[in-house]
Amino acid sequence: MTKRSDDFSTRIRIIALLFFLVAAGLVYRLFDLQVIQADRYREKAERQYRGSQTKPLLAGRGAIYFREKSGKLISAAVVKQGFKLVIDPSKIKNAEEVYKKISMFIPVSRDKFFKSAGKKNDAYEEIARYLDYNSAQEIGKLNTPAVSAVPDQWRFYPGGKLASHVLGYVGYNKDEFAGQYGVEKFYDDYLRGVSGNADANSFSRAFLGISRELFSGVLGGDNDIVLTIEPSVEGFLESSLEKILNQYSAESAGGIIMEPKTGKILAMAAKPDFDPNFYNEVKDHSLFSNPLVSGVFEMGSVMKPITLSGAIDRGSIKPETTYYDNGYLIINKARIENYDGKARGKVDMQTVLNKSLNTGAVFAMRQLGKNNFRDYVAGFGLGEKTGVNLPDEAKGNIASLNSPREIEFATASFGQGVAFTPVGFAAAFSALANGGYLVRPYIVETNENQPVIKRQIIKKETSEEITRMLAKVVDEALLEGTVKIKHYSAAAKTGTAQISQEDKRGYSEDYLHAFVGYAPAFDAKFLVFLYLKKPVGVQYASHSLTPAFMDIIQFLLTYYEVPPDR
Repeated sequence: MTKRSDDFSTRIRIIALLFFLVAAGLVYRLFDLQVIQADRYREKAERQYRGSQTKPLLAGRGAIYFREKSGKLISAAVVKQGFKLVIDPSKIKNAEEVYKKISMFIPVSRDKFFKSAGKKNDAYEEIARYLDYNSAQEIGKLNTPAVSAVPDQWRFYPGGKLASHVLGYVGYNKDEFAGQYGVEKFYDDYLRGVSGNADANSFSRAFLGISRELFSGVLGGDNDIVLTIEPSVEGFLESSLEKILNQYSAESAGGIIMEPKTGKILAMAAKPDFDPNFYNEVKDHSLFSNPLVSGVFEMGSVMKPITLSGAIDRGSIKPETTYYDNGYLIINKARIENYDGKARGKVDMQTVLNKSLNTGAVFAMRQLGKNNFRDYVAGFGLGEKTGVNLPDEAKGNIASLNSPREIEFATASFGQGVAFTPVGFAAAFSALANGGYLVRPYIVETNENQPVIKRQIIKKETSEEITRMLAKVVDEALLEGTVKIKHYSAAAKTGTAQISQEDKRGYSEDYLHAFVGYAPAFDAKFLVFLYLKKPVGVQYASHSLTPAFMDIIQFLLTYYEVPPDR
């Protein structure tokens, strides 16, 4: 027993000695680095930092992809490698001669070259970027220390303007080089492979030599993103918007195509747009913002189905419920008229939608009651953000429904005095199509962004009832029933709203046209929302947007090979 105890004690002493030596080594290593060689390592770090300023800033940035309906991935944003042309003005003796040599094989702005070459106190001036290997070789053949080809990386968007408001771009914002706007901004940390704390433990850095990247969570690239955007659908939507924008000389146009049952966004676009490859050439920086997510608009009569669905859901009205339409109402001394000022006499709720009667929307709101109406509007998510995974989302404005006056509720019932984002309204209207559920829109494929149902707003039976009514609008009333699809049902509503004045109360003479609908009506695969701001030469959304909506729906039904439901 004594021998075993002695052996055990010896082993303990050896282990303790090893721990002591390791600890002593650690202390010495830290003392050596932080005290004895502090100046040398500080200087080395500063050199590395200065050198990093000329290194590519996109190394390891993840790619962004579109997904075709077949499942194939299509590049939307990638990192390209090449070279940039750099000159050292302090070494240029004959600028004209150097310019002639360069311009023989690289198109260079003469003004830019001579302006840069004139900076004799500067040793580094970038003249051209995005050069390929062959161009870099030609520069090398010049054999002059004043001109060189430097390795370079840049973000490249193969689709040009395609989905530019969704993508955003990568560039400088003041002193920060990072994703700007769109998913480039929203997922910037992920795309760069950055997460966690930037400060690593000094022990791990100094003694064990374990990289800072491991302890700080820097993941080093290949963090790709797949969008829900289908490129052919996106392209069709954008060409449709471009057409109506030019046809009606409008200020802007926008649209969203989404699956109403899931919230999956297949296309999202606004015109005018920009090419993210040349973002630095855009003079109007407001073009970078995504109005489908950040813009808040009064949308007019597309609100009426929301109002009627609440009243139907509550049991306050039925489609066959009637009232007497005088063509106008007086509420709180304010006069509310139908869009044409005409009276229709005794009409039912279907006629309210078919003829888009403001007085009928007010009637439905009154039957529902102000408090209940406010609750339904809030339930549809129209006063909140959707949570779509895009930056700078605004929330709808339903503050007027906090008023004690009835006039605010009356005007809100037909879409005036309340304002929403297009993505927020598309999500709300999807509840009419999907059985009554508010879904969260999403635009990036991840486990966290799979379909999310926030809540049920209206009963399934209400959803089916309002869908039947909206299908009749398309079949019987929309352009007098001349545009219905032969073998498919579709449900839709238009809206024409005066645009409020920015600098004072009241409304301008300009209008926003809106159109929202889904198909097939009773098993909706697609919801389409369109808007057109300040169109010229056309009075109503039914005339400006109906052809575009029908073209888009026909394309979607054909492209996705949806079986006819009629």
